[in-house]
Parts: sequence; C-alpha cells; structure tokens
Amino acid sequence: MTNMLAGSGNARAKWVMHYALMLVGCLIGAVAYPLFLVPNGIAPGGVTGISMVLHHAFGWPVGMTSLLINIPLFLIGYRSMGRTFVLRSLVATVLFSALIDLMKLEPLTREPLLASVFGGVLVGFGLGLILRAGATTGGTDLLARVVHRRFPLISVGAFLFALDGVVITLAGFTLSMEHAMYAMISAFIITKVLDSVLTGLRMDKACYIITRQGEGITRRLLDEVGRGVTTLNATGSYSGHQMQLLLCVVSRMEMLAVKSIVNQQDPKAFMFITDTHETLGEGFANLASDDI
Repeated sequence: MTNMLAGSGNARAKWVMHYALMLVGCLIGAVAYPLFLVPNGIAPGGVTGISMVLHHAFGWPVGMTSLLINIPLFLIGYRSMGRTFVLRSLVATVLFSALIDLMKLEPLTREPLLASVFGGVLVGFGLGLILRAGATTGGTDLLARVVHRRFPLISVGAFLFALDGVVITLAGFTLSMEHAMYAMISAFIITKVLDSVLTGLRMDKACYIITRQGEGITRRLLDEVGRGVTTLNATGSYSGHQMQLLLCVVSRMEMLAVKSIVNQQDPKAFMFITDTHETLGEGFANLASDDI
C-alpha cells in the first residue's frame, strides 16, 4: 500500500512538472511574436510562419489562424501518437496560440536583424521546453510524421526542411526578399537553440587514450580525478604491440588534469578528445532525469 501511494505521488509530481514546463515553454516561445517577430514581418517557417504570412496579407490574428490550421493537422496525425502525447500537445497548441494573440506587448525593436536573432532564441528555447515536457505545438511535424509513415523514403527532417523553405519563400513574395532572409536567420537560430535545450547545454569531454601504461593511468584517473575508466584491449596494426584503449568522460575543468596524468605516465601515448553534448549516468546527470 505504501509503495502504491509513493508511486501515485511520484506520478502526480511528474505530471505537475511536465505541465509546468509546458506552460513556461509556451510563455517564452509565444512572447517572441509580439516583441520581435510579428512587428518585423519575420515568418520563420512552420504553421506559425504560415499564419504570419496570412497576417501580413489579410490582417488575420496570428495565434487564432495558427490554431485553426493545426486542428485538421491534429485530426490527420492523432493516430500516429500516443494518448498522453496527444493530450499534452493539444493543451500546448491551444495555450501557445492563445498567448500569441492575448499578450499585447510593445515591440522591443524595429531592427529586423535583432528581431530575428532574439525572436529565434526565445522561440527555440520555448519549443525546446515544450518538447522536453513530452508535447509539441502541433504544426508541420505532425504532418511530417504522417507523410513519412506513408512514404518512408521521405524523412521527417527532409519534409520539414522543404516545408519551411516554402513558407519562407512565400514570405519573400508576400513581404520582401529581405524579410525572407531574416526569416532564414531566425529559423536557423530556432533549430540550434532547440537542439541545445533538448541535448543539454553542458559540454563534457570524452577522452580516448591508447597506451601501454593503462594500469597506471587508470589508477591515477580514479584517485586524482575521480572519474571511472573503461579499458579495452587493442593491437597496434603497424607495430603489432598489445595496448590498452582507455575511455574516460570528464568535465572541461578536469581536462588539464587528465592530459597531465597521461603525459606523466606515458609520454608516447596517443590521445584524442571529443565533445559530448549530453552525459548521463553516475557522476553526471541522472539517466532518468528527462524521462517523460
């Protein structure tokens, strides 16, 4: 009984966390439109981009138009999604669209380049939070999933890229080519910021060390740096010598200590270092922290 109550409490807390994250994401993403994007005519692709083109052509409200376009897309794509995902996405879509129209804010700038950059950052960050909450704001990604299921040769990414290109081209014809170019900048920034939010902003380092002094290096990494090491047996293809391949993931601040240890233990070691965009497990982020 106690375990059941604890499980129920955890589920409720996770539910609250997801919807709180979704609310914050909708607020951050939506505020970009009245502050930066709409006043400067920047339509960075997707359903909201289509709505902005229609707004500047006919004066239709961006949020409501976006919601009306999303309704048939949800009806088309709901079968390809789980029930929880559909519910969260419906809430996020309605909230995101409503906030765009309800927030009557004065533009912070009339400089299109500044608007495309800061608008893109806010939209990308907001959408990233919404996706981390296990939802989406509907739109073209639902249509892309349906197309991909019926035509597997067409990837989701390729479809979205092509559709965003069409929206930006329409913005060029409706407004001007300069507006279209600013929209490209904003779309690029949205993608980069969204990816950063989804994969994590922390950048750790994965160290690969090929050495004949693996035992000494491993012992010092464990004792002095406090990081685990994975050891693999390796053979030099040119020399034929038996070696060890050590893999150790550390933070950027620990890199100097690792290089110093390797140099002291085996100056002839071969070492290469790569970036890790997200590190999960003991000593780093919780493996289940993003479980949705």
